[in-house]
Amino acid sequence: MGYPVFYSDTEAKRLLIEDSQLRDKVIQIFGEKAYDNTTLNRSFIAQQIFTNPAKKELLEGAVHPSVRKAFKQWSQTQATEFVFNEAAILFETGSYKNFHHTLLVCSPIELRIERIKKRDGISEEEIRHRINNQWSDEQKMKLADFVIQNNEKQLLIPQVIETLEKLKQLHENI
Repeated sequence: MGYPVFYSDTEAKRLLIEDSQLRDKVIQIFGEKAYDNTTLNRSFIAQQIFTNPAKKELLEGAVHPSVRKAFKQWSQTQATEFVFNEAAILFETGSYKNFHHTLLVCSPIELRIERIKKRDGISEEEIRHRINNQWSDEQKMKLADFVIQNNEKQLLIPQVIETLEKLKQLHENI
């Protein structure tokens, strides 16, 4: 709809490669196998964090502050009424508290799995394991200000337009 969007996961991936301080922290947590030369060893890291919650917390503790800092810098350069921050685990990390409003996009689990398989080329087992490490949509809905259903049954654009109208009304009242 023309508004700028900051993609937290994409930024995290970039920072894990380009930010030398963050890279050093990751190596401290996971050892030298965390990187193949200058490339993040994603499969090794994924295996580590999904079998060891303590390492997952350490990684998140290193990455999330860097991503929040990048978002803050990015958002200050935007000259629009609204900016959006897309993040997979916004509620789980408590980061939702840093925003004026939150918007949750929900999809049925089977549809999500099919989309992730196509996008990332990973197994259903791996996808389910990742999903099981996230909050359910029901948990997130309790904290979200707005919810959009992306279920291939309801039209998306009318839901987006309605949400933007509500945001504009709220913004006018500030």
